[in-house]
Amino acid sequence: MNLILTYLIEASICVGITVLFYRLVLSGLTFFTLNRVLLIGMLMLSFIIPSLSFQIGITSFSTAEITLPEFLVGNLVNQDSSSFTWQEIVFLTYLAGVVFMSVYLILGYFTSQRRIGKSKLLRYQNYWIAVHPEFIPASFFDYILLPDFNPNRAEQRQIILHESVHVRLKHSWDLLLIQFAKIIFWFNPLIYQFEKSLREVHEYQADRGVTSAYSKKEYSGLLLQLITRGQGWHFMNNFNQFQTKKRIIMMSKPESQKKEMRRFLLAFPVLAALFFVFSCEITPEEEMEGPMMAGEVKEVKIGPANINARTLAKDGDPIFDVVETQPAPQGGMEAWNAYLSQNLTYPAQAKSAGIEGTVIVVFVVNTDGSISDVEVLRGIGGGADQEAVRVVENAPNWISGKQKDNPVNTRMRLPIRFKLS
Repeated sequence: MNLILTYLIEASICVGITVLFYRLVLSGLTFFTLNRVLLIGMLMLSFIIPSLSFQIGITSFSTAEITLPEFLVGNLVNQDSSSFTWQEIVFLTYLAGVVFMSVYLILGYFTSQRRIGKSKLLRYQNYWIAVHPEFIPASFFDYILLPDFNPNRAEQRQIILHESVHVRLKHSWDLLLIQFAKIIFWFNPLIYQFEKSLREVHEYQADRGVTSAYSKKEYSGLLLQLITRGQGWHFMNNFNQFQTKKRIIMMSKPESQKKEMRRFLLAFPVLAALFFVFSCEITPEEEMEGPMMAGEVKEVKIGPANINARTLAKDGDPIFDVVETQPAPQGGMEAWNAYLSQNLTYPAQAKSAGIEGTVIVVFVVNTDGSISDVEVLRGIGGGADQEAVRVVENAPNWISGKQKDNPVNTRMRLPIRFKLS
């Protein structure tokens, strides 16, 4: 559940940044085809980027400590089934919105199909014309919808030409994609701005198709005449759906110069930043060797370069990261796991906040087997870090590590994974 919520938040941020980038950088340009391609492409990448996961290794200048098998906390946690966590409430609310939007989408589609089924179908200039008195001028996939049909009227020829551009460029498929995006991101107000931007580009493309055959003045007058017409369903490209003033301004605007196409190159650093933030995880190289089997201790080759004494223990002797004979818990790993199971608890703060993740604790097994210098190398918050440190600090003595048959102070690493059941 937490992964789903995280994905939705990250994907929503990607959608929001996409529409803001378009509005601020590209919306004033007359490269309508490129604008359409960019909007659709960045929308699809907004779905994909948060679902990717890449690890970027960074060189560590220290030798890795001996790493113990990961210990899992939380698989036996009993939660009150009669109450809901805030994550569950948020997720159920989200699902309710998804269901509502899905029903609305399906209703719109079948309503449009039913209306077309009741209309009179005509074939005109390789296009299907659906005529019904309740229609407003619009397009719906392969159909041009009209309240009446009289191609001898110059007004209607312009309308048909406008809608034929929508059909030829398959704008309804773009709208279908944006409707699915609205189902998933219904809670994000910027998805509706995204839809508005895409529909505007559609209208600009269709308007350009008309003004290539008719005068801009004549066509602008037609738009003003039809300004009071209603609005159709969300799959449709309606002839007068958007601000007439804005469309007329765009029609009269000079063509953007080719050098302004360089603005589109700015999309690459934007996408690279989104990819780096949401798809990449920086991990030290020693942590990228893959998961260990239960009960397995990470093996490190012993050699002069591996015998690293970076700091001093409490007795003044050096602390080794790797030794010939590794430290071992009294009673072996079975006893160690039993101790952790009996003493580690999932902090209430972390549970209520839905915090999950792996806490990495480093500690020193001294020459007398006692444990000291317990520190958190990587934490997750919510009290989990303190709980991991507490349990390790109070652990029973170990059997110390040995170097050349002599007891030495040895640094260890223990990953503890907190996971809600």
